[in-house]
Amino acid sequence: MFEIEKDFPFKIEISFKKVIEAYQKRAQEETTPIAKKYLEEILIYIGDYPKLVDGIDSKKELEKHKEPIGILLDDLFPNVLTNNEIKAASIPQSNLIFNSSKRFDEILKDAGDDFELSIRNQNQDSNYVYACLLILNHYYEFEIDFTRPLYFDIPDKQGIMKHYRLSVNADFVEFEPSDKAVEISKKDLGRLLQNTNNVDLWREKFPPQSWTFKGFLILNLTDVTVDDGISDLKTQLISNNVPDKDNVNYLTEIFRSIYKISDLRVGFSMFNEKEGLLYKMNKGEINSFILDGDDVRDCKKVFCEKSYENLVKEHKYFSIASVEDYALRKENNLLSENLLAKEVKSCILAPMVKNNELLAVLELVSYRKNELNSINAVKLDDIIPYIVTAVERYQSEFENRIKAVIQSECTSIHPSVLWVFEEEAKRYIKDLEVDGVSSFRDIAFKDVYPLYGQIDIVGSSDERNSAIQRDLLKQLKMIIGIIDKAYELEELPIYDQVKFRIREFRKSLKENLNASSEQRIINFIFKEINPLIEHLRNQTPALNELLKEYEACLDSESGVIYHHRKNYDDSVQRINRTLARFIDRKQVDAQKIYPHYFERYKTDGVDHNIYIGEEMTRKPFSIVYLYNLRLWQLQIMCEMENKFYHLQEGMPLTLDAASLILVFNSTLSIRYRMDEKKFDVDGTYNARYEIIKKRIDKAYIKNTEERVTQKGKIAIIYSQKADEREYLRYIKYLQSKKYLGENVELVELEDVQGVIGLKAIRVNVLYHAETGDNQQKTFTYEDLMKELH
Repeated sequence: MFEIEKDFPFKIEISFKKVIEAYQKRAQEETTPIAKKYLEEILIYIGDYPKLVDGIDSKKELEKHKEPIGILLDDLFPNVLTNNEIKAASIPQSNLIFNSSKRFDEILKDAGDDFELSIRNQNQDSNYVYACLLILNHYYEFEIDFTRPLYFDIPDKQGIMKHYRLSVNADFVEFEPSDKAVEISKKDLGRLLQNTNNVDLWREKFPPQSWTFKGFLILNLTDVTVDDGISDLKTQLISNNVPDKDNVNYLTEIFRSIYKISDLRVGFSMFNEKEGLLYKMNKGEINSFILDGDDVRDCKKVFCEKSYENLVKEHKYFSIASVEDYALRKENNLLSENLLAKEVKSCILAPMVKNNELLAVLELVSYRKNELNSINAVKLDDIIPYIVTAVERYQSEFENRIKAVIQSECTSIHPSVLWVFEEEAKRYIKDLEVDGVSSFRDIAFKDVYPLYGQIDIVGSSDERNSAIQRDLLKQLKMIIGIIDKAYELEELPIYDQVKFRIREFRKSLKENLNASSEQRIINFIFKEINPLIEHLRNQTPALNELLKEYEACLDSESGVIYHHRKNYDDSVQRINRTLARFIDRKQVDAQKIYPHYFERYKTDGVDHNIYIGEEMTRKPFSIVYLYNLRLWQLQIMCEMENKFYHLQEGMPLTLDAASLILVFNSTLSIRYRMDEKKFDVDGTYNARYEIIKKRIDKAYIKNTEERVTQKGKIAIIYSQKADEREYLRYIKYLQSKKYLGENVELVELEDVQGVIGLKAIRVNVLYHAETGDNQQKTFTYEDLMKELH
């Protein structure tokens, strides 16, 4: 037998019986002559090696059978994919690898001779239970789902740690009991599954070496280095960690993995937009390559014209593939001087932008020429938003520190939890009076149930972009009309050049609109068109009427046409304002069910959070109150859907809504975040709830391209069967009240990063006329659209 831990439930023999049986079946069923002949010849060839069926029990025998094994497994390990797939045949509880792909071999070779494969966060006890589960599934056919993400951490030849997700295929495995094996009943199964951490019980039911494993495993590895790093980073950010010295070191490792540069360095420079200053973070503890020895500098003195335009004005990446060449082109440039002083040879500078405001500049530097450039700068796109969140929190925390305790930490407190803040304030004042020293402690509540719901505008970004696009196209068209008329009066070449640029802008706009193209057009209008129009007004009286017509279309504040965008902005503001007021009024009644914490916030729609539990109120709590509040929430979401569409009657723009409710069946702990002035989940374990909240509205139904949130429907997201039964009862009740229609769907959601196993109930909303004779009549979404249009 192969040498593995003796404290393991089975011995191991490598056997290819199941593969050969699959070939025999295929040979009988195959109709294509060439394929049939190929299969028959393989079976004849393999017939000379009975050990492949009976079992190979030593490395020496395995080596002797290396060639027939390779031929037999050719379909499972196609040679055309050997340089791409990371794949190998193996056995449990052993680093024995055979019949591996070339890419797998190269990865292990780069890791070094002393490297040993080991699954992340696995120990002997968990391996033992895992082996027993294999027996339960393959021998007893119990179909226990024990799949979970498994990872290998393997360094490359540069020493950069790469992360690989492991998938294990056990299709070619069978088990044989020995005379020491214990028969497992369904009662035993129940005890085992109830005591997964009791390894002694598992050893009792599956004594060491009491079974024989016959077959082999197929290991498939997927490189998830970037995804793994980003996932860890997001977890840190949800835990409210702001950039500090340790976090920047952690970020550095992530970026080194992304760019495959073992000595890549990361720096930060904060930006004060009001004063136009760059300054170091955390009193200079975090390195800044562009500031070098200075703590603060005027950004215009640091950056050249091009870098200033990219980073500060247009909020785009600025890369320098060769700092030495850049220094030769830019005389007296402080940026190049500081980079050269640090021996930096190439770099990428990335703006950290929130709400169109530059917060900081992220600096990636390399000590080799061309390693960082404008092409690989795009790798930052997936990770920048999360760093922006951290930088924003850093700034918010810094601002809060300079405020008085009461003003900074005890504002906008919901009445349901005001009592605990009052008690803490009393303690704070008492301690201060006794010895002149006190601090305001965190406010936290344990064992509260969360409720979350949102009603969002469908395709809000597309609607907003479309409005901007139409306004800009109209303005450019009017400008061309003015230029054409000016050319008729005076044939100047500059007019042709301006028309050419406008045609380019219009073409670009029609193809795609992004923030940079919008800004370029607006800059063009302000810097080139407006001076030209001023010239025409003074020099060409014949154009006055045309110019007055053009200027009458411009918004007085922005200086651009703001018609379609204004319709969109006004519509969204009106909807958000009305829906927010509506749920605020309804929430007052909900407090009568049981006092609870409530907050809502407006984005492109209205989201709300509710937390309910005894610790928040000091009033005896029953689960019945939670059920009542859940029913109330579902009913209110139906009413908000109705309100959403009634608001649009007579409005210039028609928008659609998609609503969802998140059901979380466990209690969690929440803590008042002083920097955000709101309650948030507390601790890494509870952070899963926040992760789900941020991702579910973008989730797709399993094996489809359809979003779970759809117009005219409410999606109820959950994970437990009990939640499904509970909400189906609520739906049935609200159907009888004509809030919901008969179209109820039960769907599974695609797994998204960090969130698996979610399901959803989708049910169509019934809409009611707000006034008139049709007030009692109900409409489906399709009927409503006909009424509105």
